Amino acid sequence: MEWLASLDTRDYDTARLLFQRGLALVYLVAFLVAVHQFRPLLGEQGLLPAPAFLAAVPFSESPSLFHWRYSDRLFAVVAWLGVALAAFAMGGGPDVVPLPVAMLTWAALWALYLSIVNVGQTFYSFGWETLLLEAGFLAIFLGNASTPVAMPLVWLVRWLVFRVELGAGLIKLRGDRCWRDLTCLYYHHETQPMPNPLSWWFHHLPKPLHRVEVLGNHVAQLVVPFGLFLPQPFASLAGAVIVATQSWLVLSGNFSWLNLITIVLAFMAFDDVTLSALGPLATPVTAPVEWHRILVLLVTALVVVLSYRPARNLVSRRQLMNSSFDPLHLVNAYGAFGSVTRERYEVVVQGTDEAVVLPTTVWREYEFRGKPGDVRRLPPQYAPYHLRLDWLMWFAAMSPATHNEWFLPFLVRLLEADRPTLRLLQRDPFGGEPPRFVRATLYRYRFSTPTERRVSGAWWVRRFVREYVRPLSLRQLR
Repeated sequence: MEWLASLDTRDYDTARLLFQRGLALVYLVAFLVAVHQFRPLLGEQGLLPAPAFLAAVPFSESPSLFHWRYSDRLFAVVAWLGVALAAFAMGGGPDVVPLPVAMLTWAALWALYLSIVNVGQTFYSFGWETLLLEAGFLAIFLGNASTPVAMPLVWLVRWLVFRVELGAGLIKLRGDRCWRDLTCLYYHHETQPMPNPLSWWFHHLPKPLHRVEVLGNHVAQLVVPFGLFLPQPFASLAGAVIVATQSWLVLSGNFSWLNLITIVLAFMAFDDVTLSALGPLATPVTAPVEWHRILVLLVTALVVVLSYRPARNLVSRRQLMNSSFDPLHLVNAYGAFGSVTRERYEVVVQGTDEAVVLPTTVWREYEFRGKPGDVRRLPPQYAPYHLRLDWLMWFAAMSPATHNEWFLPFLVRLLEADRPTLRLLQRDPFGGEPPRFVRATLYRYRFSTPTERRVSGAWWVRRFVREYVRPLSLRQLR
């Protein structure tokens, strides 16, 4: 079957190696996040307990290994197994084992992480979760060093990058007016979910440069992605622009592993001629496997069929952002920041050990790991690690506490001085002891000006807005 042989290529061996090692790194981060955060957020005593979700949602709607049985101990086994397999793949293990074993490694990583995402509820509702799953599914069939790279898989990975970039570009044009008048970055660096150590400086760049940034973003997301389907060297040039713009986003904010995995996907735009400067990274290919070629064709046909709804979504006036069209998250819709908030509000959680709440009561603040709190604290760098609670606190500030079903259980855990929950925070002002009351207040935050920064040493300036949750005791909440 000579026509099957024509599907193979030797021009993307190095790109495949970089893609697989980079994807393994993202998997490693994702499973480590699950190891450290899943139990207090979604475990048996979590804020949104997975067992209750599993009892209410059938397997067909949310496929997961945990439909068989859930316990925090079993989850720990699954998460640590994911860490081990990701480390194995990152170290090049799949390249030194037979092809079926390599494919099983990638399939296990995908199935384990799918099982976590599909019971993760609000805490796993981010676009980069489905992006990792879709990329991980394609990685199962990409082969290893013993096989040539199948060109259909190269095109499928590029199709994924295309949807990520174009989806983000179109959602902006169809969304907030500031993307069209080039002013969104007047606000974005200050109001984004999780600023990083450089965000203050990015925010204070001259406004004309902010407009140039937005215009460059439109070119990178609305024009450049079409270059991924052009012959070389144009495809490599498009990949280079995507890597550069995503790296710029890495410098300016904490977006979990969204930027990192997009860079990893863009590696499949580069052929070995372009990557020759890196040296001989890929190992020699031995021989193609007929059954693997046939499997690649079947997977390609499946992805093409499933791409109908995501492709239609791209051209729809009612474009969906970060949506899945099947419970396995095989082919999804992407997009980010269709609208940009002009002002930043933060929920500040406080507690007191005084027996009676009076106007003179002294309240002490809980400090979160990543989200703004202490105005003198430089925003930290956490990406590609994902602080799930901190991200949801950003969303919580935009709606009443009663609209966030996890928030009052969170206050209960603070009143109980629950150790797993307290480990999600940067600082517990009560040193592990339970407070008598907790409350939440809403503040308006903005970056300090350079003058204010020199005088006060503060990165933020904040103003009290209103009470978010009135003082509550454990007895009242129960």
